[in-house]
Amino acid sequence: MADLNNPKVQKILHSKAFAHLATTGPDGAAQSSPMWFLWDGEHIKFTHTTNRKKYQNIQRDPRVAVSITDVDNPYTYAEFRGVVERIEKDPTGAFYDTLAKHYGAPWGYSGDPRVILYVKIQHVVGQNL
Repeated sequence: MADLNNPKVQKILHSKAFAHLATTGPDGAAQSSPMWFLWDGEHIKFTHTTNRKKYQNIQRDPRVAVSITDVDNPYTYAEFRGVVERIEKDPTGAFYDTLAKHYGAPWGYSGDPRVILYVKIQHVVGQNL
């Protein structure tokens, strides 16, 4: 198991790589999607709409896995297992706009209903960490 304070893990958490957020569907099947994220030093934060399957999966079962590859070395990655500890409404899409700016996207919030997902990391594994 890797440590959150490991410099390679911290590099990944502070990167602009896409994170693959995996949830569990009602039938037990895994569902994974690439997503923007930010690390706040305590949680991996995501934005999500409230009308998609992933949001329903998290409401039913808050356990998730997040995989992120080092942007400079694709053979180095970290997998973070944890739980969505908190969900906050984001009615103005402010966090979406923060992520769009962080990732250099030429668009912003489109008006869909949004929440902020706060993932508390419980376990870290990976390769070349």
